[in-house]
Order: sequence, then C-alpha cells, then structure tokens
Amino acid sequence: GLFATEMSDPDSWWNLATGRYVVTRHRLPVPDPFAYTTAGAAPLYPGEERTRYFNLTHEWLAQAVWYAIWSAGGAAAVVLWKAVLMTLLCGLTGLVAKWRTESWLWGIAAALGAASLAVEFAHDRPGILSYVFTAAFIAIFESRKRLWLLPALLLIWANCHGGFFLGWIVCGAYAAEALLRRPPDWRRILLGSGIAVAVSGVNPNGFGVIATVLSYRQSPMLTSLIEWSPADLWGPPYAFDVLLYAAAACLLLACRGGNWRRVRPVDCLLFLAFAAAAVKAFRNEMLIGLLGPVLIASYFPWKRRLPLVASYAAAAALLVAVVWGCARGSFFQLRAAEWRYPAGAAQFLRDHRISAPLFNTWEYGGYLMWSGQRVFIDGRVLSERVYQDYRNILGTPPGDPRRDQTLARYGIGAMVVNSFEYNSGVLYPLVPALVEPAEAQWKLVYRDAQSLVFLRDVPDGLSVLDKRGVVDHLEEECTLHVERDPEFSLCARTLGDLFLRFGDRARARRALGLYLAHPYADDPEARRAYADLLRH
Repeated sequence: GLFATEMSDPDSWWNLATGRYVVTRHRLPVPDPFAYTTAGAAPLYPGEERTRYFNLTHEWLAQAVWYAIWSAGGAAAVVLWKAVLMTLLCGLTGLVAKWRTESWLWGIAAALGAASLAVEFAHDRPGILSYVFTAAFIAIFESRKRLWLLPALLLIWANCHGGFFLGWIVCGAYAAEALLRRPPDWRRILLGSGIAVAVSGVNPNGFGVIATVLSYRQSPMLTSLIEWSPADLWGPPYAFDVLLYAAAACLLLACRGGNWRRVRPVDCLLFLAFAAAAVKAFRNEMLIGLLGPVLIASYFPWKRRLPLVASYAAAAALLVAVVWGCARGSFFQLRAAEWRYPAGAAQFLRDHRISAPLFNTWEYGGYLMWSGQRVFIDGRVLSERVYQDYRNILGTPPGDPRRDQTLARYGIGAMVVNSFEYNSGVLYPLVPALVEPAEAQWKLVYRDAQSLVFLRDVPDGLSVLDKRGVVDHLEEECTLHVERDPEFSLCARTLGDLFLRFGDRARARRALGLYLAHPYADDPEARRAYADLLRH
C-alpha cells in the first residue's frame, strides 16, 4: 500500500520509451534515437562519450521488462510492479533481521524501518532494482542455502542497472568474513562470489562501470541533480539520519569493553561502504535503509522477550494501517500522474503534425519521448554541451541575445514548456521573455494547466492565442501542482511576489493565500504581506 502510488517520476516515461525501442527494434538505443541534439554534441570532459554510452545502455533489460509490464496492464501494472519490488526489498530486510534475532517482531520492525526510508525511493524506474538485488544478495549469504543463485542473479542485475557493482561489494564483504573466520562453507562462499563477479562482465559496458561512475563527478550536469547531492547530515532528522546514527550506535555499543569479536566483520565492512556511499550521494541513502534495520535488530543492547499479546497488537496495527491508507486514498493509486505532464500539448503536436525542431523543458522530455516526439533534452543526461545550451535558452533574462543565438543554432521552431522549477519555486525566465510585448517571433498556439506551446511559424488554419492568457496559465499551473503535491508550494510564493511587484493585488492575495495554506517553512514575511493584502 505504501508503495502503490501513482506513476509520477518524469524518468518513468523515457525508460518506457527506451524499453519499447529495445523490444520492437531488437537493438540497443545507440546512437540515441530520441533526442535530435545528442549525436552532434561534442564532449566537454574526458570520458563523456563513455558516460553517454553507459547511460544509453546500462538498463536495457529492465527497460524492456518495464515496457512489457506496461503492455500487459498499463500504468496500473507498472505501479503494482514497483510496489511488489519495494515490498520485496523491505521483506528481505525483515527476513534477515528475523533470522538473526529469531523474532518475528524484530523482523517486522526491521521491515517497517526499511519502509520508512524506502517510500522516498519508490520510483517507477529500474534504479530500484539495485536496492532489491542488494537486499537479495545479503539474504542469500545470510541463509547460506542458495549460493548457486548468485552468478545468475548478478548476470541479470548487470544488464538491468549500472548499480550492479554493489553486488561486488556484498560478495567482497562476505568473502572477507569467510577468509577471516573460516566457517565450514567458506570455500563455497569464495567460489560463488568469484563466479558471480566474473559473469557480471557480460553486459554492454563490461567491467567499466566503476570508471564510468567516477567520471560522473566530472559532470556539472550530473552533480547538479538532487539524487547526486551529498546527504544532509545536519538538517532536521529524517529516516536516513535515524537509521544511520542508530545503526552506528548499536555497533559501537556491541563493541564496548574492547570486545570487537561481538560484531561480525561483514557488518562493519558493509556499514562503512554503504555509509560512505550514502553520505556522498542522496541516491545511495537507501543502502542504509536496507542494512541499518538489520544492524539495529542484531545489536540492539536492551532486548527483552515480549509477551504474546505484542504479536497480536502488531498484527492489529498493521491491519489498521492498511484500512486507513485505503480509506484516505493514498494506497493503491493504480494510475499515471498525467496531470504533471504535457499530455494535451503532445496531442496538439500530433494533431497538427508539428515537425519543427522542438525545445522542451527537462522534466517534460521523457513524456514527449514516450508520445513520439524528438526532444531537445531529457533526464538521461547525455550531453554536457546541450545542457549548457538548455540553461542558456531557459534561464537567460529577457533581451539577452544569447537565447536567440542558441535557438537559431539548433533551428528550433517549436517549444513545449512548463513555467516553474517546483523544488525551488523559481519561474523560468524563458516564459516571461516569450510573452514580452516586443517578442514577435514566437506565437502562443496552445495552453492548458500543464504546458504552453509556442511556434515560430504558424501553419495555415491554426489560431494564435493572446499571450496575456499566460498570466492565467501561471496561476492554473501552480495551483494544480500545489493542490496535488502540497509539499512543493514555493511556486505560489514566487507568484505572490511577482503580482505584488506589478500591483495586481487580487492575484497576489490568491497566490499568497495558496502558499500559506501549504507553507514550505515558517515565513513571517509572507504572512505580513498577506495580512496587508486582506486589510486593503
């Protein structure tokens, strides 16, 4: 229920489009068949071409599976597939904790502990497979019963996602423990680990994954993404911080008195490796989400046997949670969140057979790919040079000649854009630039609550809309997003300030009222401005 939420990740669409290409064309998507800008883009840093090839190919098998699931049952099937995978991840974490503690209650607690962080990573894209496979590898090593599965699983993993090198880390940690402690099956552990690592090289990128991931750090485009940003260890605590610090504390308490042999070597090795990866990049925090609960359950120092009634209470609490989630509509959202994407604009382009080179905003690239458009940019982060040009077009202030120069260089004749970056609430400067009275090149031909469509040359028979309607669009787009996703309300704060500057007090009052109904943080300035608007 927690994980069966609507399909809302913008990367879901380009993954589906790539899967469709692989299934229908029987080949890898190289050269890039979706963005017309990629092929002619020269590299800006050493290794960029290798990174581009990796980003195009490293998920091909998972993308084909995702498309097959979509073909079988549409968005509902994709949502359920994600929910099954994330439930499996948490279930494996709980199972390992149960084996170690011999307590189902500790197992349930560990599974729910993993879920507390997993809800932040429940995206409809292949990256979640690396978390699931990591949990599966730990569970197999802990059970010692199915080590023969490791090579086959790692071979599949290596063709599903570039994070398969996490399997090398898990194999290496358990192999190191086997060499140190020499359990009866230590040779099987070493053999299974070695074969698994060896066969994982059978993938489009071979063993070059580490070099490619290291070269990511040379890319300003990649490091600007939230998922590659360092973990926030000093802000308000959330599930990652709690699991990280609690797991570290339990390990240290287990070693009190200098008796380090109380702690298994594999636990220290995996904790150090996963913690370092998580601190370096947000996308790795889920590694602590699956390991931390196991370590807490294993080394929590004040365990006591709970009465039988605790088992019934746990079952009742889980049942209540399921009923509550279903009743409020947050569980089993078996749909795609098309309200986030330019479905109407894509249909407009198809209906009117608009074929001019297209400029699009980053977050809309994947959906436009899926709808059959050739795009300017998308979430696959394929070209640093294209990204720089994208920022020039989108973020250059009105009147700056660099925008027109860049648009002309690509021959762009159509634009499909949204208006805000919703994490920060920033209004993209391109939008006010396009509706400036002096801007005569670009005509507004379509608008709805999701997107705007501008054309340089308007075909015969197609109506041109009044650009003054873009003001209404800004309100409609921001209101739609805040009402559907109240966590990201800063666009309303931006609109409130904008309308105040232009003296439109009625619109400013509506925008600030919307923002204060869903405040991003304590904002005395916004409250004072809103109170003043109400008085006058």
